[in-house]
Amino acid sequence: MEPEQIRANIARWQQRLQEASGHFGGVEICAVTKTHAAAEVNCAADAGIRTIGENRVQELMGKIDGLDPRFRTHLIGQLQTNKVRTIIDRVDMIQSLDRPALAEEISRQAVRHGLSMPVLIQVNLAREPQKGGVYEEDLDALIRLAASLPGVHPQGLMAVMPATNDLETIRPLFRQMRRLFEQYRDAAIPGTEFQTLSMGMSGDAELAAEEGATMVRLGSALFGKRM
Repeated sequence: MEPEQIRANIARWQQRLQEASGHFGGVEICAVTKTHAAAEVNCAADAGIRTIGENRVQELMGKIDGLDPRFRTHLIGQLQTNKVRTIIDRVDMIQSLDRPALAEEISRQAVRHGLSMPVLIQVNLAREPQKGGVYEEDLDALIRLAASLPGVHPQGLMAVMPATNDLETIRPLFRQMRRLFEQYRDAAIPGTEFQTLSMGMSGDAELAAEEGATMVRLGSALFGKRM
């Protein structure tokens, strides 16, 4: 896609999301860069995008050195424990922490590098077995474990909602995610600093904004169809 079109897409979505978020006060766009080359992604920096998200470790490592230094890079896809060491000092946040073993490995590798890695806890409210994310009944324990680890800094929640053409069927899930986010933000568990609720993608981002997302993850809406 041409740079001018990417910048126009970003401007249009920034306005739509600002309007949709209403009293929640605005939404940051995390530009999802999957299958898009660094040169294409870098056009987004001039349009005000400061956070980008990559799904796969291998693809991220192949393009990261060519990315605009203004970007904060987030790993948003499911992360295997044996890949943590590859990205621990190359990303600014891991959005997909969803199990104790991963929390412990992130901490182990982060401590080796003198880091405390910002993370979001991925929640699977719809209990979709093909997706990552902790179930709601296990969320509290995972947050408290992560908060206790020296190399992990929980900063909020992330969710991937079920794909559907009837968005109203998933509104309650977005609303529940906001309730959980506020619950743990207000609880102020030592070691946590809840400020990010990452939910909503190209197909449901406006609904997510209406229900209190602080960040949405947009890929095809900005850059066009994946290659």
